[in-house]
Amino acid sequence: MLEKKIRLEHSHRILFTRDAFAPTNHAIRDLLMLDRPNKVPRVLVFADDQVTSAMPHLRESLRAYARAHAEVLDLAGELVVLPGGEACKNDFTLVQKGWQAIHDAGLDRHSYVFVIGGGAVLDLVCFAASTAHRGIRHVRFPTTTLSQGDGGVGVKNGVNYFGKKNWVGSFAVPYAVVNDFAFLQSLPARGRRNGIIEAIKVALIRDRAFFEEIECMADGLAALEPTALERVVQRSAELHVEHIATGGDPFELGSARPLDFGHWAAHKLEQITHFEVTHGEAVAIGMAVDLVYSVRKGILDAATARRVLKLVERIGFETYHPGLLSQGRSGEPAILEGLEEFREHLGGELTVTLVPQIGQKVEVHDMDRQILLEAMAELRDRTLVTP
Repeated sequence: MLEKKIRLEHSHRILFTRDAFAPTNHAIRDLLMLDRPNKVPRVLVFADDQVTSAMPHLRESLRAYARAHAEVLDLAGELVVLPGGEACKNDFTLVQKGWQAIHDAGLDRHSYVFVIGGGAVLDLVCFAASTAHRGIRHVRFPTTTLSQGDGGVGVKNGVNYFGKKNWVGSFAVPYAVVNDFAFLQSLPARGRRNGIIEAIKVALIRDRAFFEEIECMADGLAALEPTALERVVQRSAELHVEHIATGGDPFELGSARPLDFGHWAAHKLEQITHFEVTHGEAVAIGMAVDLVYSVRKGILDAATARRVLKLVERIGFETYHPGLLSQGRSGEPAILEGLEEFREHLGGELTVTLVPQIGQKVEVHDMDRQILLEAMAELRDRTLVTP
């Protein structure tokens, strides 16, 4: 058999700025000039309704920016507002609404879709954009600490279907990700805190020095001081993009998902609580489960697990929720159903990332259910956190 490999390269751009839509800020203008066609590209902008409520001036800011930089962008109609939050990913009609808006605006493959919002709206709109005309260039403007530091800087798009998280979706490298720190100022405290946990997660699996830096900033992060928060979000985004670009599996053809450390339990806990527990809060608890499990399996020493759990709590996260031990349809805790759902999501054998020491990771392909239950009970009783 004759095999010939052809290498394809993708540019994965991430920009950090403030007040991106101020006419004097040329970040977007310069971005669009990188690949300037013969005609001025049309740009359709979508936004999360939580963002437009917090920033009622956004529509006029977009118009003012388009007027100031008419040589590089032409607004294709009015701002399209969609409901934000995880619930939007459960409504497939919103994907169809996105397609309809793209169709009605007359966008083509030389056009752009801009989407401003939290991770759920980014997932939904970028899925619509990546499947319209087999892919329209899209630019993400994440507005939460979670999406700026993690979900919004990736290449995955999707919505929930069959009651399962991200069952329908696509891999599509965004034309760019623009992290505008000004958006973070409009978030409630809970929303600003959420993204810190993904920074701790990526530090645990990739960068011990960053973990130690987070420890040094813990008081500032607990108080949600902007300087500390922005530093953590930016470094988290950089590490996530580095992993996607250099980890050898950007489109997740294998079964390993290091960036999903703590997520198998987190995804299920979100479902169990009907998303009353936010993604960041669920990841904090999911990481706690895997850390205590690792101690019981002899993978991680108790002192290190205690160190991490105390940092998580010091910054303001819980490490246990009663939903962990709530009964499922099978009679055993519903959280354990998350293992099979996670294996199915991986598309192969079960592969769970654990942390043997700060800054390193190991993959395991089996989780002892009895030890998991014991770990969750230990978190409930706080016997590890408070020896």
